[in-house]
Amino acid sequence: MQATQDNQQSGSRNGPALRKTFKARHLTMIALGGSIGTGLFLASGGAIASSGPGGALLAYAAVGIMVYFLMTSLGELATYMPDSGSFSTYGTRFVSPAFGFAIGWNFWYNWAVTIAAELSAATVIIKYWFPESSSTLWSLLFLLMMFGLNFLSSRGYGESEYWFAIIKIITVIVFLVVGVLMIFGIMGGEKIGFSNFQLGGSSFHGGFFAFVGVFMAAGFSFQGTELVGVAAGESENPRRNVPLAIRQVFWRIMIFYIFAILVIGLVIPYTNPDLLRGGIDDIGVSPFTIVFNKAGLAIAASVMNAVILSSVLSAGNSGMYASTRVLYAMAKDGMAPRALGKLNRRGVPVGALLVTTAVGMLAFLASFFGDGAVYNWLLNASGMCGFINWLGIAVCHYRFRRAFVKQGHSLDELPYRAKWFPFGPLFAFALCLIAVLGQNMGAFTGDSIDWYGVLVSYVSLPLFFFIWAGYRWFRTSRIIPLEECDLSTNAE
Repeated sequence: MQATQDNQQSGSRNGPALRKTFKARHLTMIALGGSIGTGLFLASGGAIASSGPGGALLAYAAVGIMVYFLMTSLGELATYMPDSGSFSTYGTRFVSPAFGFAIGWNFWYNWAVTIAAELSAATVIIKYWFPESSSTLWSLLFLLMMFGLNFLSSRGYGESEYWFAIIKIITVIVFLVVGVLMIFGIMGGEKIGFSNFQLGGSSFHGGFFAFVGVFMAAGFSFQGTELVGVAAGESENPRRNVPLAIRQVFWRIMIFYIFAILVIGLVIPYTNPDLLRGGIDDIGVSPFTIVFNKAGLAIAASVMNAVILSSVLSAGNSGMYASTRVLYAMAKDGMAPRALGKLNRRGVPVGALLVTTAVGMLAFLASFFGDGAVYNWLLNASGMCGFINWLGIAVCHYRFRRAFVKQGHSLDELPYRAKWFPFGPLFAFALCLIAVLGQNMGAFTGDSIDWYGVLVSYVSLPLFFFIWAGYRWFRTSRIIPLEECDLSTNAE
């Protein structure tokens, strides 16, 4: 295992190795770029319309707290043992090889399919300007762009993600400033105040099931913060940069999401029908666009369209990087074809990149079955996987800490220590489990069960257990006793 870890981080003595190119600013923006996107720019409107501004705020705050504990858990793991295999490596060492195998392939599938989903979304968005253009042509163009950024070097991915994230952050900051000015009547007409927040006598709307639905949407919105765990394996100084990125990212995300939803809820009545139509194929009614229009900014729709396009390309770019690195690490561990564990002289796992890119070509189906339909199908098919990844983080951290103490180590040896252990990972595990089980409660609450909805929403769960059980059966894998967990590390 130690030799495998050496290879993952440094390559062979005579061969190429993964490059330590990411600085603290890259790690921060990678995590920000992975979480601020269509979930905030589009889905937030539907959340407020479904559960009211109070319900949306509560749901996003609850998920934000859960993500805080997950990020601190990942921070403790990634600073002690920075590894581009991240989820697969931690699962293999601290739970069982079968669990690491299943969580690694789940992570790869999640982000590889996300590439296809985001490319499908990009073809829909670009047709705002070019309605008669070819979906296949745009999918190919965007896919080649993502491939090129990742093929050049990890630095190419880091720099592109840095600037993608800057665009999003500037947009959110401008939105918050404009929204506050409108609330106090300085911009956009008369003072709005807090009247919309208490519309109908309450800031909550829709009942319990509506709140649960918003909780699910909030979970999707925050997915992507875990990418910092993969990028830690190529960070210049992970024991300093990873904790710094995690501290900054959590508070910035919370401020952006919570304040943005507060502003939307105050400026736009939750009864506004446009909030429910804020889908990927209807950018003109993004809540951000509605607020900018109310403020008298006529070019809002075009600007937001460009920002949302950069967001989906950013998500696809991140998916390309993360899934490639995890596939490479699994190949080094013998959990994927060995040929995928080779690096070129620039330290890029080209074989793993080509396989992942091939999955992204599923986006070409958009030209045959309709852009919006393919996007929604792909997104639903991979949606559960993100929550399974989060469950994996909580389980791995809980067992790592227990093994660390069991083997006689002092907590003072940890370069970064997650607070509130064991409450943190246990709380995150419980909320993630609720999110997994409640993925599509609407499929069970009608007059008859919506079996298609159940299949699309939950197919990833039995698939995960099937892969886990299959590896355990054929490789006779077992749960590793705490005193036998491999705690060796090559971090500097």
